[in-house]
Amino acid sequence: MANSLFDQLQKSGLIDEKKAKKAKQNQYKSNKQKKKKGTAAELDEAKLLAQKAHAEKVERDRLLNQQRKEEAERKAIAAQIKQLIESNCIKDRDGDIAYNFTDANVVKKIHVSEQVHKGLSSGRLTIVKLNERYELVPTPVADKIKQRDEQYVISTDKTQSQVEDDAYADYKIPDDLMW
Repeated sequence: MANSLFDQLQKSGLIDEKKAKKAKQNQYKSNKQKKKKGTAAELDEAKLLAQKAHAEKVERDRLLNQQRKEEAERKAIAAQIKQLIESNCIKDRDGDIAYNFTDANVVKKIHVSEQVHKGLSSGRLTIVKLNERYELVPTPVADKIKQRDEQYVISTDKTQSQVEDDAYADYKIPDDLMW
């Protein structure tokens, strides 16, 4: 019973020795190819997983670089705004006249001189916020700041609404009238 099928067929005379060797070679080749196919499939699967992991890593790196770039741009814009405010702010603004304005729906008050008050009222000066401080800058500078980031500029709705809907534009306001 230890005889293989080939040996038994050879003894019975159904197969000669050449055909037996050829059948063994074919069987050996087919077994070898099956093993290669199995490992090839595993290699392909591993290759696909590696490519997928690489693609995910590339995407993560791209997103991280984009976030870093945006953060650097925000810092650069903040530095530009700070430089604009510090180089163009009005130094001699302190005075006895209280000027009221709103910042985030909260009424704030700063004391300014008469000349600065006229500049604020006429729209030549604008209030900007820098590090929880309020500074006064010329309106063209405030427009440049507003182009970069609107958050720094305190909106002066009074001057805008006066220009648009001023029903009393023809009437002169007395000089001695203070608000």
